[in-house]
Amino acid sequence: MSGHSKWSNIKHKKEKSDAKKAKIFTKLGREISVIVKAGGPDPDVNGKLKDVIAKARANNMPNDNIDRCIKKASGELGSDNYEEITYEGYGPSGVAVIVETLTDNRNRTAGDVRHYFDKCGGNLGQTGCVSFMFDEKGVLIIADEDKALDEDTVMMDALEAGAEDFSAQEECFEILCAPSVFTAVRDALEEKGYTFASAEVEKIPQTTVALTDEKDILMMNKLIDMLEDNDDVQNVYHNWEE
Repeated sequence: MSGHSKWSNIKHKKEKSDAKKAKIFTKLGREISVIVKAGGPDPDVNGKLKDVIAKARANNMPNDNIDRCIKKASGELGSDNYEEITYEGYGPSGVAVIVETLTDNRNRTAGDVRHYFDKCGGNLGQTGCVSFMFDEKGVLIIADEDKALDEDTVMMDALEAGAEDFSAQEECFEILCAPSVFTAVRDALEEKGYTFASAEVEKIPQTTVALTDEKDILMMNKLIDMLEDNDDVQNVYHNWEE
C-alpha cells in the first residue's frame, strides 16, 4: 500500500455520496460502541476511544453523532452488542485479503463475506492464513495539496514525535510508527498544529502483488467494493499493488 495510493483512496472516500457517508458513520458508531464498552466513556482514560473520536472527526462525523454513540454504548440511550471477527482469505490470483468486522449476527456476516469471495473468484481461508504477510503500523497522513508545508520540517517533527518512517508523496506526507506509540505521535504532531487526512492503526503488507489480467483487476475491485459496502465490515486490507 503505497502512500500515494493510500492518499488517493482517502480522497475518493471523502468525495463519496451522502449515502456512503452515512454508511461510514454507521461503521464508526459500531467501533465507538465496542471501545466504550471495553474501556469506558471517558477519552482521557480510554486511549482507544480518543483515537476513534479523532478518526471520526477526520471523516467529518458530527460531534452530536459521536456523543450519541458514546452515550448509547455507556447505557444512557440503550445499547447494542457487537462482536469483533476477522476473516482472512484470497482474492483473484492469490491476493491476500484481511476483513475486520463488527457484527451482531456472526452467521449473517460469515455468509455475506464468503459469498463475496466466491463471487469474485477468491476464497476464504483459515485464521492466520495471510495475516503473517502484514505488519501492524500507525499510519498518519498529512495533506499538502497546496504545498504549504516544508518537507524537512514535517519530517523532523515526525521523527522527534517518535515516528519510525516518513515519506513525501505527491500531495501528502505519510508517517509510520509502531502501534504502541501511535497516540503519542499523533498528539505530539497535533500540538505542533498539524491536522490529519487520516490517522489510524492499519495492517500494511510486507510485499505486494501486481495483477495484469483485466478480469482479475475487475474482480478484485468488485470484491473490495462489496466488502466495504457491507455495514458489518469495518476494514479491508490487502496486498494488491493497485
